[in-house]
Amino acid sequence: MIWTILLTVLASVLAVVLVMNFATPEKKLERKIEHRYNLDDPQYERELSVLLGPSITQGNTVEALENGDEIFPAMLDGIRSAQHTITFETYIYWSGHVGQQFVDALSERARAGVQVRVMLDWVGSVKMDEAMLEQLKSSGASVHQYRPLRWYNLGRMNNRTHRKLLIIDGKIGFTGGVGVADQWEGHAQDADHWRDLHFRFEGPVVAQAQAAFNDNWIKTTGEVLNGPKYFPALPAAGDMDAQLFIASPSGGSESMHLMYLMTIAAAERSIDLQAAYFVPDDLIMKALQAARKRGVRVRVIVPGKHIDSDSVRLASKAHWGDLLKEGIEIYEYQPTMMHNKLLIVDGLLVSVGSTNFDVRSFRLNDEASLNIYSAAFAAHMTQIFEKDLKLTVRYTYEMWEKRPLKEKLFEKFVLPLKSQL
Repeated sequence: MIWTILLTVLASVLAVVLVMNFATPEKKLERKIEHRYNLDDPQYERELSVLLGPSITQGNTVEALENGDEIFPAMLDGIRSAQHTITFETYIYWSGHVGQQFVDALSERARAGVQVRVMLDWVGSVKMDEAMLEQLKSSGASVHQYRPLRWYNLGRMNNRTHRKLLIIDGKIGFTGGVGVADQWEGHAQDADHWRDLHFRFEGPVVAQAQAAFNDNWIKTTGEVLNGPKYFPALPAAGDMDAQLFIASPSGGSESMHLMYLMTIAAAERSIDLQAAYFVPDDLIMKALQAARKRGVRVRVIVPGKHIDSDSVRLASKAHWGDLLKEGIEIYEYQPTMMHNKLLIVDGLLVSVGSTNFDVRSFRLNDEASLNIYSAAFAAHMTQIFEKDLKLTVRYTYEMWEKRPLKEKLFEKFVLPLKSQL
């Protein structure tokens, strides 16, 4: 009898924990955002500054870095140049050549007296050797893993930090899609090396990136990182307007979702999107369809056969029919896994960062995105988009209708789980 009671209690506890992990925030956006103004209208920037949190700052410069050959040297140079502080938060950190390079660079700076703070997602760093963690810690770096497997974290295990933030001396920032792993090395030269983008930036927006790092650092350690070594005075470094904002289920969970919906609703000419994981919810679907109906050209580049999650690919394709019928263009990237996270709207706004175009990023993950309001930068990123477009195959409505029965059956299975993919 007692064993029956204990098993019943255990099953009930496990059920509650499961529900807690699979639940999205109680309050969520439910109604379509109407087209009331365009991106040129000061109202757009005014509302984004208020609704997303941090204000849009002036006087920034942003540099696009392509693939590991450009990304890793720039990040490592930044780390090696640090004189006072390094704050680094990432999701994927795996053992290997790249991982060891970062550990060595961070450890050297910590031994030199630089205050090194590292936040690694526990799930994302599961393939990181314990020896690497010990090397970092023994050098004097402060290293913490976000939401490790503990009894008090069981109800939040599904909420991971997916942010990619590196800030040097509070003056130089990096964000984008790249993780610390050997699959990002090189120049996307074959199926084993991924295509990705990362961004280096300077100017007042760096302080917003530092504040974003502080968000999870405080949650995990209780320590507030402040003072001029972390938040120095930041003079203008360029002529770009920019804003870095965060989303998290523990606060501001709908910020990312809201930004995409408001931006799509404001579009009048073009939406170019590169999405490593493209699993839009109903509101995003309706927003894209509404944009197309008012004459906006919508182009979406997604991974082709090279993708690290077949379930994401199936859940994504299930939605394509309605989009393709509306005239939305979908292209599959062919050479390797395309991990880019890039949105360009009307040749005016570029949004980059860690955020995937799916429900998990909108409501379950901790994410960070950098918005850049610059026609010149948008033109440069459009050139990069067009270059990638040459390596794609356009997917048509006829192809979607003729997809194999096996795919259609699997779609029915994965769609109820799309918020977890």
